[in-house]
Amino acid sequence: MPFGRLERRAAPQPMNEINITPMVDVMLVLVVIFILTAPLLASALRLELPRAQGTTTAGAAAPAVTLVLDRAGQAYLGDQPLTQAQLAERLARIGASQPDTEVQLRADARVPYGRVVEVMGLAHQAGLHRIGFVAEPQPAR
Repeated sequence: MPFGRLERRAAPQPMNEINITPMVDVMLVLVVIFILTAPLLASALRLELPRAQGTTTAGAAAPAVTLVLDRAGQAYLGDQPLTQAQLAERLARIGASQPDTEVQLRADARVPYGRVVEVMGLAHQAGLHRIGFVAEPQPAR
């Protein structure tokens, strides 16, 4: 009785190398995304804040809004430039909805004191009585 040969093919060997090309492609795309978005996360306004000793940030217990005065005295609320009337209206809206909101005032060192007082007056009229001045810490000697 003749028997035919039973051919068995060898099973494919498991892959013992990891193909890292897709991983490298994904990592390069992520690096490009981070490089493009990192500058957008920082404030777009360049300020030279005054320096003072004892400048520490307290715990944020109440909501806060950042009000910026640039070198020319232009007011920004949330990185949007506002006129005097627009600023008064926005602060009044914030004061009506959340009167315990803290105004964090970031004023350039070269802004005239009178302009800072005007902005503080607008915040006070809007019912926002908590005003914090943001400054950079004095370098250690």
